[in-house]
Amino acid sequence: MRYRKLGNTGLTVSEISFGTIPILRGSVPVLPDYFNLTDSQAMDVMGRAFGLGCNLYDTAIVPEYGDAEIKLGRFAAAVGRKKLIISDKARFFDGNEMYMGVLESCENLGTRPDIYFVHQADPAHEEEIFRRGGALDALCQLKDEGRIRFTGLASHYYDILLRGAKDRRVDVLQGSGNLLERGMLDRIKREPVFREKGLLINKVYGAGILPGFFPVETLIRTVLSYPVSSALIGIGTIAQASQAMGWDGESPRNFVPDFDIPDFDQVLSVLEKDFAPIPCSRCQRCRCPYGTEIHTVFRQYNYYFLGKDHWALRKLNMGIEESAFMCRTCRDMPCMSMCPEGIRIPDEIQKVFQLVISHPIVRNP
Repeated sequence: MRYRKLGNTGLTVSEISFGTIPILRGSVPVLPDYFNLTDSQAMDVMGRAFGLGCNLYDTAIVPEYGDAEIKLGRFAAAVGRKKLIISDKARFFDGNEMYMGVLESCENLGTRPDIYFVHQADPAHEEEIFRRGGALDALCQLKDEGRIRFTGLASHYYDILLRGAKDRRVDVLQGSGNLLERGMLDRIKREPVFREKGLLINKVYGAGILPGFFPVETLIRTVLSYPVSSALIGIGTIAQASQAMGWDGESPRNFVPDFDIPDFDQVLSVLEKDFAPIPCSRCQRCRCPYGTEIHTVFRQYNYYFLGKDHWALRKLNMGIEESAFMCRTCRDMPCMSMCPEGIRIPDEIQKVFQLVISHPIVRNP
């Protein structure tokens, strides 16, 4: 295992970190899967990763990640709290709610988190998070009180991460990206301000679907080729821990980035053997005057064909009919001039709409 600095925090973290969603037990509403790890099984899985050098474990407040937060607290106590770096988060945007949420997390963990993130920061809650008395101010107060060590901001939106990178209240950022959805990583690489923050990257496996098309080593090496602190992998079995941490059964693999990382066109050519992907890297440069999140719609379309069919369709059904109508009536089409891949966005939106309406069970759940 190799290690990198976590921005200016003074912490050194393993290049590959442990995402705790798969160790929970039960069903989490925002996820497509059911998880069923007992406490003992979860301890064994986390222990395997720890034995291979992983020192950063990421979780979220109960019940957002089920009981994973509680299991991680027990694991930290078992192996020695000082040997782990705990990253925790909550989907609270109001300062009072965030403050109380962190106290609850501390109780669940039985210790203080090293990093605590505002989770799923999105445009609808951006101003609430950043304003005076918002979630970031609450985290700063908790840091001053010694209840957490560092503040964090987690988002799937580049503009919000960029704002966080420029905000002195934020110590660590958490974003998403992989060898297919690399657009945001490309933008981060070109923006020097991100170098001052620790940066964790999730969705390295693309919601668990990309290992069916590409070697795990390639997926991880791609993310580590960017200026990030750690690639955050969701792990639910001992075999997955061994694979993610670079162990082939006899000796550790070397995840040092090199020239054989596939470029975007090469990635598309692999996927084209199974379906016609929309060539969107999720750079998020496109803007729809009617508010459609074009990059999210295209992601869910691709995810449908990559194996997350029912889950992807349900998410696509959330407003796609209105988006398709507004797209047909749009005269300016500014989104097309913003797209570096030259995607004919209005045509692709209609294609997505046709996919959704061809599945009546999704339209009428």
